[in-house]
Amino acid sequence: MPAMACCVDAAIFPPGYALAGDNSLPAPENIFGASPATNTTSSVVDQSSHWSPSLSASLYRIDRWGPPYFAVNSSGNIVVRPYGADTLPHQEIDLMKVVKKVSEQKSAGGLGLQFPLIIRFPDVLKNRLESLQSAFDYAIHSQGYESHYQGVYPVKCNQDRFVVEDIVEFGSSFRFGLEAGSKPEILLSMSCLCRGSPEAFLICNGYKDSEYISLALIARKLHLNTVIVIEQEEELDLVIDISRKLLVRPVIGLRAKLRTKHSGHFGGTSGEKGKFGLTTIQILRAVRKLEQAGMLDCLQLLHFHIGSQIPSTSLLADGVGEAAQIYCELVRLGADMRVIDIGGGLGIDYDGSRSTESDLSVGYGLDEYAAAVVQAVRCVCDRKFVKHPVICSESGRAIVSHHSILIFEAVSATAANTQPMSLGLGFQYLLDGFTEEDRADYANVTAAAVRGELETCLLYSDQLKQRCVQQFKEGSLGLEHLAAVDGVCDIVSKALGATDPVRTYHVNLSLFTSIPDFWAIGQIFPIVPIHRLDQRPGVRGILSDLTCDSDGKVDKFIGGESSLPLHEMGGGHGGNGGGYYLGMFLGGAYEEALGGLHNLFGGPNVVRVSQSDGPHSFAVTRVVPGPSCGDVLRAMQHEPELMFEALKHRAEECGHEDEIASAALESGLARSFHSMPYLTTAATVTCAMVNSNKAYYYCVEDDNNVEENSRADVGDDKQWTYCCA
Repeated sequence: MPAMACCVDAAIFPPGYALAGDNSLPAPENIFGASPATNTTSSVVDQSSHWSPSLSASLYRIDRWGPPYFAVNSSGNIVVRPYGADTLPHQEIDLMKVVKKVSEQKSAGGLGLQFPLIIRFPDVLKNRLESLQSAFDYAIHSQGYESHYQGVYPVKCNQDRFVVEDIVEFGSSFRFGLEAGSKPEILLSMSCLCRGSPEAFLICNGYKDSEYISLALIARKLHLNTVIVIEQEEELDLVIDISRKLLVRPVIGLRAKLRTKHSGHFGGTSGEKGKFGLTTIQILRAVRKLEQAGMLDCLQLLHFHIGSQIPSTSLLADGVGEAAQIYCELVRLGADMRVIDIGGGLGIDYDGSRSTESDLSVGYGLDEYAAAVVQAVRCVCDRKFVKHPVICSESGRAIVSHHSILIFEAVSATAANTQPMSLGLGFQYLLDGFTEEDRADYANVTAAAVRGELETCLLYSDQLKQRCVQQFKEGSLGLEHLAAVDGVCDIVSKALGATDPVRTYHVNLSLFTSIPDFWAIGQIFPIVPIHRLDQRPGVRGILSDLTCDSDGKVDKFIGGESSLPLHEMGGGHGGNGGGYYLGMFLGGAYEEALGGLHNLFGGPNVVRVSQSDGPHSFAVTRVVPGPSCGDVLRAMQHEPELMFEALKHRAEECGHEDEIASAALESGLARSFHSMPYLTTAATVTCAMVNSNKAYYYCVEDDNNVEENSRADVGDDKQWTYCCA
């Protein structure tokens, strides 16, 4: 059917409407010819030929930001390489196999978990720790540095219990410690470090009151290697006073405000006007105060922080060199200095560009970072004839970012250029509803199209549309006519190539809960399909989340792109359909801690996956269910139990006398409180139970007892059991 005619025919005619015979204006088929294809991508894209997984790896930059932990396999799925560059081919973990196992119904052998999911890979976390330690060990050995490196993990990056416990366990052999910035963080750090190395540092940063300082001193009494870092000058008086009362000899550090400034977004805590730290005048006053109190020997650490995502080793070396000068001066003034804490700043290359001019990238790797730090400290100390200090860093983003992947499902997409329904003989109906001005606009549209004046054609088309919209608002034009005009204008735009080709993919996710940094500061993470990468993506799209908020969309992507190459929904291998799954990578730091409860969407389910010798190379070792509807309601001071009783009472008042129907209604209400807030599909049916502590646990099919620390290898024939915490 001709293009414009098919659109006009889509109008719905009122019953009994009689068509007139006025043909004074040309029919649109005489102007625009045949309708465009209903799917503009199918004629352009061959989903199988001339494409390969390696081309997808290049298109999505996986070959730039992914190494050494992420790659694309020959099946077109993203794989995780748990041991980095040392991962053998049979040890690679296919993300789609993990997704299938955890999301399939239990009757089909899966775990029945709902999307979104966070999948943690502790092997990657361990490798990051070991790689950081190895980089410093090599730099220290190769440069003849006469001390050692001893890092700490700032728990603010991800305070999840299992993440922190893993870091303490994995880093115990090389004395890896923790950094805390609040009273709850001190408590969790103290508890975790009881199982760590006795030499591991507990660095206490942030604003402090008497309770905070008392906690830190108690940690010292418990033989934890605790250092209280003075960030504000008045904190020193509290430390001196409380330590005397508790009869504890503290270890004290000073945070210095450096002149070296990181100019990027993450450099707000650097420079002389930074939020934290002491000026040179304040440092000298602190030294005198400690000397007068007979506690100058307690001053053993100097701390500074240039800012997160330090872009280059030249800026890094400049800041470390300045801090090393202050360290040597403190030694000269009589302090018993032992440690230089270079803070955070070890960056992540989010877009794979290795750029020194972007907040999304850094121009160095772990080895270059460590070498620059060691060299800067060594050179200054050697010139001043000062003993080389222990080097401590507070790298959080670089440690935890890689090991956590957010997986979410696209549940629908805006339609492609679909052909309107044909109802026949609608063109005259449209004309009969036009005013003289409308007819003139339409005549101008057709005349401009005949002359080939495309911009003029679009101008008159828009003028016709706006005039009809105004008539509709005034009540002089019916909905059928307005819809027909919209269709005409759309066809004109498509025929002239003026339509927006970008589609919107609706995803089962809350941006504000799971990717809050994108909304808050414009932080961009790699987001890619985790499968079908052996097929050429046929469309471009943006991602729209579940929240009732216009900001709930992802429309900026790595590489400066405003849309993402995507595949058509339901176009899996062999045309069998299936879900369309995307992953957000390098988001293991900050996102979970910063996520909110906008629209009362809680956090995702969390799955812990380790490499194993099973047929599919992995085992799920822990599942932590996300908050239920009841949980998020309780977080906002509602009481789900009372809410349920109120609804149950209302149901009884409504006169549901049938006991079976009443019981079904009550059961449905209960299930609603126990289920997650996110959308469910046939592939994500869950089974939940409530324990006495009001925590919801996914249970084994025919056993309500969850086995603690149980383990299930993918591919075996046993019934799956797994631990929930």
